[in-house]
Amino acid sequence: MVTPTNNLYAPPKSAVADVAENDDVERATRGSRFGAKFIDGLCWTVPFIPAYLMAWPTLISGAKAGGRPNIGIIGVWATLAGTGTAFYIGALIVLCLIVVTAVLVHRNGQTIGKKCLGIKIVRADGSPATLARIFWLRYFVTTLLSLVPALGTLYVLVDILFIFGKPQRCIHDYIADTIVVKA
Repeated sequence: MVTPTNNLYAPPKSAVADVAENDDVERATRGSRFGAKFIDGLCWTVPFIPAYLMAWPTLISGAKAGGRPNIGIIGVWATLAGTGTAFYIGALIVLCLIVVTAVLVHRNGQTIGKKCLGIKIVRADGSPATLARIFWLRYFVTTLLSLVPALGTLYVLVDILFIFGKPQRCIHDYIADTIVVKA
């Protein structure tokens, strides 16, 4: 049965399609993404180098004395905190980095490394990604998954290897429905 076009009770006629990824934006290269991650890693590590250097003899002396060295994460952090001022200055710098990174991600979808290399995180359709989406879906979920013993290490490896696919998206990009593009 054919319904007339002027039937007020007929369902609306509209094209329904899945939202396709935006091919108009230029994707960030794998090298630029790696470089940004490397710069971000340096930003979070360098403030603690003096504390690590001060704690090193304590960790080594425990191993040489025949005792069990503090190699667990809590033992290392307790030893670092025992270095005093160096640790607390590093912690203060990292707190400042957290604020700066949160502001950059909120405004531009960029971390410090991404800002340095001229790339940013956006939604798969090219629209801006929110701070909440980037933090919770892209970073927090990935961090939780990486903490699962044994499987977490496998997840991190597979997540990184996904970058070599044609879409150049890692698993955390799929989870958060984001892509990394040139800014």
